[in-house]
Amino acid sequence: DLDCTIFAKLEMLNPGGSVKDRIAFPILDAYEASGELKPGGTVVEATSGNTGVGLAIACAIRGYASVFVLPDKMSQEKISMLRAFGARVVVTPTAVLPEDPRSYYSVAQRIVSETPNAVLANQYHNPANPQSHYETTGPEIWNQTAGKVTDIVCGMGTGGTITGIARFIRDQGHPVKIIGVDPQGSILFEAWKRGGDISGLVAASYLVEGIGEDFIPTTLDLSLLDEVVQVSDAESFAWTRRLVREEGIFCGGSCGAELAGAVKYAQQLGPDRNVVVILPDSGSRYLSKIFDNEWMREHGFSIPGAESATVADVAETNQSMDLVTARPDDPLKLVIDRMRASAVSQLPVVDEHGRLLGVVSEVDLLKHLIETEADPLAAMTIAAVVKEDVPTVSSDTVFERALPILTQHKVVVLVDHQEKPIGILTVIDALAWMSQQRAE
Repeated sequence: DLDCTIFAKLEMLNPGGSVKDRIAFPILDAYEASGELKPGGTVVEATSGNTGVGLAIACAIRGYASVFVLPDKMSQEKISMLRAFGARVVVTPTAVLPEDPRSYYSVAQRIVSETPNAVLANQYHNPANPQSHYETTGPEIWNQTAGKVTDIVCGMGTGGTITGIARFIRDQGHPVKIIGVDPQGSILFEAWKRGGDISGLVAASYLVEGIGEDFIPTTLDLSLLDEVVQVSDAESFAWTRRLVREEGIFCGGSCGAELAGAVKYAQQLGPDRNVVVILPDSGSRYLSKIFDNEWMREHGFSIPGAESATVADVAETNQSMDLVTARPDDPLKLVIDRMRASAVSQLPVVDEHGRLLGVVSEVDLLKHLIETEADPLAAMTIAAVVKEDVPTVSSDTVFERALPILTQHKVVVLVDHQEKPIGILTVIDALAWMSQQRAE
């Protein structure tokens, strides 16, 4: 619970569905005024997608061709939308340095050099970027809050939005705090802490799109920021989904990141503070990612609405909590008969005190029988077949967190505080539970 009030500025309501619409026409205006962009020309840009959409609209209206270079982590929806406006889309690898000839910055520059009458929109270094927010976004926030805004929270990619807003606020003498949000993996948080020094900083991979960088764009003035908050992909995507389900705001992953940052920052604020957070774009561009449960699971993220389900809940769906066990000295035939009677494919194996030793499976039993077909069955025990490296979890473990373990090992044993097995979770249990949830 927060004592302050948080207001969201919904930039997905712009014509192209994002805050980047604001910079498109100013960029074209500047190039037309300088004479660098002539009728029939081509506009090229390295973009995470949203700037491309804004520019594609502007180019369509003014009769220019457009080429957009995107890193390969961007959603298919963004690529399809750009092509719908008639743009050419070039996809490049994400995990390369900015100066690498394969990077989306380098490829965009090469296309400009090879294309007659072409300009690079250059959002990372074009002064029209922050200036457009100085002239529009900043004044809008001040006027729409009747001058009562006390804190503004904004993500940082090119930095144009937060820099333009901050310059307007500073030039007007308004006592407003400017807070940046940066995803873990980006270098901007550490760069701000160091006063702009990026020596030795190396970016790591992250999945949230549109914010964060592996260099400092000249359109970003870190000295204007009062604080920078760092957020994870998991926090970003969880808040993105919450915004849709709890507030009815269908927005993208950077929106979740910025709200996550706003909530972290706002913990320290009192009831006299009015926080404005910028929500940059629409969720329609992330249907195949953040809003796709399978994509979320594949990347290890929890699914909102499934967090309360424990491994015990899932195991009970298939009655796997009625536990049947075996001992290492049990006859092999007895264990086979027990598995057949209980309709299970594997059993936890325990010692004389009931503590877990491992698991025996029908596959391992079959292999053992084939390998020892000359030996008398009556004399065999399961001791040589017990697999000891079985993963264990407590029964109250959240199912989503145990799912990556289950997919790797095919079985997880539920244990109590004394390491005694109290249940077993198999792939079929997970399939049965997940299909039931989807059907509901």
